[in-house]
Amino acid sequence: MEPTITHLIKQLKDQLLDRFTSSGAHADLFDALHGLSWEQAGQKQKNFPYNIWQLAEHIRIAQYDIVEFCRNPEYRSPDWPLGYWPKKSSPEGSKEWKQTLDNIKADHELFVDWLKRGDADILKRFEHGTGQSLFNEALLIMDHNAYHVGQIILIRKLNGWWH
Repeated sequence: MEPTITHLIKQLKDQLLDRFTSSGAHADLFDALHGLSWEQAGQKQKNFPYNIWQLAEHIRIAQYDIVEFCRNPEYRSPDWPLGYWPKKSSPEGSKEWKQTLDNIKADHELFVDWLKRGDADILKRFEHGTGQSLFNEALLIMDHNAYHVGQIILIRKLNGWWH
């Protein structure tokens, strides 16, 4: 018996959820950021254009932008590229670092909850935008985060902050 389209879409959704909720063979974003102090996160890196906090803030801003684009047709994205990067070079303290981490986690959970909804048609194109779908935006979050997670882990390794 051939699988139905509904069954295939459910499998696709389940696989997306698996990538969003478990790291599999790779370290995920939360692993990469875990255990860092705000001082480490904001430390300037020799021969590297960004520090970990700048990368984390960039991830936060981009992920927020994607989530808001998906759920709010009236939302307007920041100017590219400057609007997707923090205006300063490091957090001012542990409270700001924690806020960055908490906001990343909250938007991540919001997106995962949306994917879990039974009525979420992940392949339906949004009425706004240029043809994007929830599926497309999920891939964008995963791809974007994976790129920067690699940079974060590299910085941690170079500084002896990685296991």
